[in-house]
Amino acid sequence: MRSISGKTKVTGLFGYPVEHSFSPAMHNAAFSRLGLDYVYVPFCVKPEELFTAAAGIRGMNLAGVNVTIPHKTAVMELVDNLAPEAQLIGAVNTIVNKDGRLTGYNTDAPGFVAALRKEAGVEPAGKRVTIIGAGGAARAVAIQLALEGVEKVILSSPFPQEITSIKKVITSASAASVAEAAWDETAISLAAANSDIIINATPLGMHPNTDEMPPLRFDGIPEGVLVCDLIYNPGETLLLKKAKKHGHPVMNGMGMLLYQGVIAFELWTGREAPVEVMREALMKAIMS
Repeated sequence: MRSISGKTKVTGLFGYPVEHSFSPAMHNAAFSRLGLDYVYVPFCVKPEELFTAAAGIRGMNLAGVNVTIPHKTAVMELVDNLAPEAQLIGAVNTIVNKDGRLTGYNTDAPGFVAALRKEAGVEPAGKRVTIIGAGGAARAVAIQLALEGVEKVILSSPFPQEITSIKKVITSASAASVAEAAWDETAISLAAANSDIIINATPLGMHPNTDEMPPLRFDGIPEGVLVCDLIYNPGETLLLKKAKKHGHPVMNGMGMLLYQGVIAFELWTGREAPVEVMREALMKAIMS
């Protein structure tokens, strides 16, 4: 059994709720493998307690925390510094405490790009991307891909007002062009047919509603177009099942979940993360 002492550096997760988070298993396995005197603890933080909790990072000298729903935007005002990608995306999911100064990062979006390169073998620069959805996850991925040099981003959402602010950031911070597709099967399918990468950033298909999928037809989409789903439970959504039947390579949300944790781990510890150890722990936690 691990020994925890007054020297143990504490990291954790601020969210509400946090009971079903897989991050403790992933990070504690990594700390153990490298013999680091760290521990990762989930903290259930209600929205009205976020200010006090953020002050507690300094007060209790935590090494840092992850931040999840519903705090990713509100916590931005409670840190001393924001990394450039967190500022552009408008969300923080990782905080690092260095000598009492808190820096907020967004590792979700870089985590997706890392998965794209390492799991799918796809370099985003120069690609055309269709993103279905325009919520927080879509915003993070769209902006990060633009920063990575994609040629064009096409967004589709039943809430088109969400697309406006994403367009504004992308056009001001990158050379990528941005277009909008109407929220219907024909428009989305046409956009997808002219893309290199298709990404579902909606909850359509997430457990327990596994019979749902975004409005998309695969007829007319060239084979070889990568289809990504940010959902990781189930591991193969209805969207990905249909994509595979039509000859498309696929990637689920597991890689993004893994690599956002890898990046956070390295920010806190300054050590190279044991990626395969973290992957195995994550898989076991999800399957249990």
